[in-house]
Amino acid sequence: MPASTEAPTRVGAVSPASAASAASVTADSRLAPGGPGYRRMSFALFLAGVATFALLYSTQALLPLISGEFGVAASEASWTVAAATGGLALFVLPMSALSERFGRRTVMTASLAVAVTVGLLVPFAPSLPALVVLRAVQGAALAGLPASATAYLAEEVRPKALVTAIGLFVAGNSVGGMSGRVITGWVAQEWGWRVAVGVIGAIAVACAVAFRLLLPAPKHFVAGSLRPRVLLGTVRGHLGDPLLRRLYAIGALFMTVFGGVYTVIGYRLTEAPFSLPQGIVGSIFLVYLVGTVSASTAGRLVGRLGRRGALYAAGGTTATGLVLSLAGSLGLVLLGLVLITGGFFAGHAVASSAVSKTATHGRAQASALYQSAYYIGSSAGSTVGALAFHAGGWTGTVGVGLLAVLGVVSITVLGTRAARAQRRVVTA
Repeated sequence: MPASTEAPTRVGAVSPASAASAASVTADSRLAPGGPGYRRMSFALFLAGVATFALLYSTQALLPLISGEFGVAASEASWTVAAATGGLALFVLPMSALSERFGRRTVMTASLAVAVTVGLLVPFAPSLPALVVLRAVQGAALAGLPASATAYLAEEVRPKALVTAIGLFVAGNSVGGMSGRVITGWVAQEWGWRVAVGVIGAIAVACAVAFRLLLPAPKHFVAGSLRPRVLLGTVRGHLGDPLLRRLYAIGALFMTVFGGVYTVIGYRLTEAPFSLPQGIVGSIFLVYLVGTVSASTAGRLVGRLGRRGALYAAGGTTATGLVLSLAGSLGLVLLGLVLITGGFFAGHAVASSAVSKTATHGRAQASALYQSAYYIGSSAGSTVGALAFHAGGWTGTVGVGLLAVLGVVSITVLGTRAARAQRRVVTA
């Protein structure tokens, strides 16, 4: 691979005034749709998104088979998902600090390299505890991707194109999640879950190599400090911002819905009255294509409805899908999954891009805090959704999801009121 061009600049070498002046001079050199390098950048980060979600959720569609091999319940098998997302949530902030010092592209490359290596070891796990440990390590390695990617985009892409660019990265997440589950479903039906996750590992290797070859070298990165005091000060500043706190909570709640639904849906569809084979259950995840579309068009949705209007629309769509999924008809269940998926990915793209726009400094840390909250939501959704399913069936899982959506709407209402109060103060 070519050597990185991200040689770190010593902290303090560029004064704030000169940095601001340089930013104004170089603003037009940032990437924009139709400009040189934009397509390469978009495709590279799209592939990184594919690899991230394919690896992160590689066992989710296979949970019934994992339960069968190890003789465990859904709530225990779900730890193969929760451990990966939990590892990511715990390590995303430290990884973002490394990206501030050593560069976004360097950290993303190293993270993918470790994650795909672990992915090739996962099929050989001798027991459920060993599988959970490997998945936790894999999630921790993947932590270098989400925050670094959004920080890279915030620095290298023009502001007007930022929501669209982040939407394309999120669209890569949806394609990775979809393809991983569809491929594992059909492969596992013929050769078992171990071969299935091995195939995903091989696909992720190809994505990682292409990502590193395609991603343009950053031109606007300025290295920060690894000093804990500086990092903690930045984190405290972000957590002290009411808007950022609301966005972090919204990301966590949306992902609670999504994590719970897609962890449990395989059990529901393989049991009566549907009793679908594993390959067909895997193909259900083709509805992720809806997420690809909704994430990539989130910029236009914000343009029409505003950020809060887009969040209301995403929450309402998700809630409608949850209610429809209670039906005994397979067609209505699938329609419900379509709406849940479309609403989730739209809401995630809107909230994550708003974080990047709101943070004026320490963008990697701001994005890392969002990603940490987001994947804590995923781990909580996977675990609580499985427990609710064990206690009350699919109705229990849907109940958890509806409570989370209610939280999203409530927080957005608070944001709307805060914005109105601020406008009244300004105009007074």
